[in-house]
Amino acid sequence: MKLICYLSNGYPSFKESEALADIYVNAGCDIIEIDLPSRDPYLEGKLIASRMAGALATCNDYSYFMEAAARIRNRYKSITVLLLAYDSTIREIGISKFVEFCITNNMRDLILVGRDTAALKNELIDLGMRISCYVQFHLPEEEVAAALDSNAFVYMQSKPISGNVNPLYPTLKDCIIYLRSLGINRPIYCGVGIYTPKDVLNAKQSGADGVFIGSAILNCSYDYHLVHEVVQKFKAIAN
Repeated sequence: MKLICYLSNGYPSFKESEALADIYVNAGCDIIEIDLPSRDPYLEGKLIASRMAGALATCNDYSYFMEAAARIRNRYKSITVLLLAYDSTIREIGISKFVEFCITNNMRDLILVGRDTAALKNELIDLGMRISCYVQFHLPEEEVAAALDSNAFVYMQSKPISGNVNPLYPTLKDCIIYLRSLGINRPIYCGVGIYTPKDVLNAKQSGADGVFIGSAILNCSYDYHLVHEVVQKFKAIAN
């Protein structure tokens, strides 16, 4: 099972965020999720939103964030780099410029975030991008349909946050089996609720292809030794 580590691009500086990427890879991370910080990160929690704001306060030019992501991508050829970007960020950069950058640097996998992304999603797919779809734990029909209609991994919520559970599929394993039964043969990566080694083990035993690790390492701040230990511990379980 893949271990996916979240990286706050440019926070607290490009030098330090790139050093953290080195720690991730050396500790066994398989995939790095790198954000292009949003000017309006309304879907993020306080921790990530504050880091995005801090990164943009230091540098207001998206070209520098793109260059930083490319440096990480090109330094580690053996790992996958996922980009997380809000629709407003992509439009500010320019759709054609953004896609050209992604394809040139072998970063076609995108977690697209926004209020109304359907048209942009289709345009990006037509231009050669792979767009993931987020599916909440209770399996809303429209989200499942979007996942079926997409061309990349499914981002599956690992736990019900507000108690929303589909009675037909009450466990994470049930949810994954259901998605597979519909014909989804692309990777299913689980996140939002992966905080402990036990959570990683549950996702593995449920049939997930990977897990997203965010706050469990972000809360280590920039204690590189501790980050290395946490990533190693989680990777040992994911193997």
